[in-house]
Amino acid sequence: MPVRVMSCNIRCDHGGDGANNWVHRRDLCVEVMQSRRPDILCCQEVWASQAADLRRALAGYAWMGTIDEPDGRGPVNSIFYRSDRFRPTSAGAYWLSQTPHVCGSRSWDSRCVRLATWARLLDGESGREVRIVNTHLDHVSQPAREGQAAVLNEDAAAYGETFAQILTGDMNAGPENPAIACFGGAGWRDTWQAARGEDDPGPTFHGFRGPAYDGPEGRIDWIFMRGPVRATAAEVVTDHRDGRYPSDHHFITADVEL
Repeated sequence: MPVRVMSCNIRCDHGGDGANNWVHRRDLCVEVMQSRRPDILCCQEVWASQAADLRRALAGYAWMGTIDEPDGRGPVNSIFYRSDRFRPTSAGAYWLSQTPHVCGSRSWDSRCVRLATWARLLDGESGREVRIVNTHLDHVSQPAREGQAAVLNEDAAAYGETFAQILTGDMNAGPENPAIACFGGAGWRDTWQAARGEDDPGPTFHGFRGPAYDGPEGRIDWIFMRGPVRATAAEVVTDHRDGRYPSDHHFITADVEL
């Protein structure tokens, strides 16, 4: 039975977004998520109030998340999963720094504190276990992106090649970025390329402008797989309504078999 994984940078609840403030797009965001019926939903840039909104709206999903900052401020890297299908066997988080178990730590001139939230989930339908890692790399420092990718790779390597793992997130890095090459060199495989036979689906960041956006970011949202996982389908979700988008990023999905 395939597992549908969805990754969504929902854009933080930023009061300066005007017509695109969270209160105006919250319902659309939930509708788009629910329309794809994900088994596992990983979200970035989720502030505490947004996490509360999503937890209320996404009936049938359990939630886990960790706040970036030690003082309780900042976004929450969130993992939602179907509670009728999956049972968590363990979960945790670590910071993408040279001291990953020091709460709130950062290195390599990272502009922001960055972390990874992970969960090991037992699939009640197949009896197989998968480890989900959700993250958000720095948006400014290239050395930080590469260092953060290396921390993620070192963590994943502890599980070996026989353990199914999925890595989701806003990597703030396109296909030609050395940080993405770092993932590939460590055994992560791009679900889009594996499922579609194409290297680049086009931009995932669009600044609330959809196809009118012509900035440099391009494809920066990714779903990778590692170990005994096979991707069978992938989508960049471009849904919008009356000119409004659920986020400044397109959401992405991947169907995988464990």
